[in-house]
Amino acid sequence: MEILIPLAFFAMIAAIAIAPRYFRSVERQKMADTLRVAIEKGQPLPPEMIDAMSSDARTDPRLPSPQRDLRTGIIWLGAGIGLAALGGAVSFEEPDAFTWFLGFAAFPTFIGLAFVALGLMNKPKV
Repeated sequence: MEILIPLAFFAMIAAIAIAPRYFRSVERQKMADTLRVAIEKGQPLPPEMIDAMSSDARTDPRLPSPQRDLRTGIIWLGAGIGLAALGGAVSFEEPDAFTWFLGFAAFPTFIGLAFVALGLMNKPKV
């Protein structure tokens, strides 16, 4: 019985990773079925549908881009600075807490710096 809790935890993580892909796949399959039926019946395809099907992958907002890297980096930097500020506020009551918070704040800060560097180094692909 004790094994069910860790199994449920890892199953939840797997479900969070797998479920969006599955639902996206089902949506694409339904779109393909609808298009096939429309073509078989000889109905014209709407121009919006053709544009959506022929859109370049570069227009997908989920793909990495320099602007997206900069935004992500700024968010991570904000999280790191926020943790450091929280450490400063907590240090009024507990002086040793500031060092711990600075240590924890270093992780998101350096991740943010890496994203900002990626965003500045990568040139937009035209």
